[in-house]
Amino acid sequence: MTSKQRSYLKGLAMTIDPIFQIGKSSLTPEITQAVDEALEARELIKVHVLKNCADEGKDLAAMLAERTRSQVVQVIGKMIVLYRPAKEEKNRKIVLP
Repeated sequence: MTSKQRSYLKGLAMTIDPIFQIGKSSLTPEITQAVDEALEARELIKVHVLKNCADEGKDLAAMLAERTRSQVVQVIGKMIVLYRPAKEEKNRKIVLP
């Protein structure tokens, strides 16, 4: 992903709300599966890491990206933004520059 594409996705992410929260149980298989399904449906999602989670945001972002085969757009504090284009061309909502 180029810096121009990442910048474009950051701009889109500014307007969306987090749809997942990761708490003290950290990254469970259920959360990973739910994030994977959400990425297929939405392509760009935000995940909020709660204060009671022992893991760092960057570590969780890297693990989530690896497990869901997505890309980390940005990590700001406890907020993670992930992107993965839809598998089918007709279902893609976001067109990168």
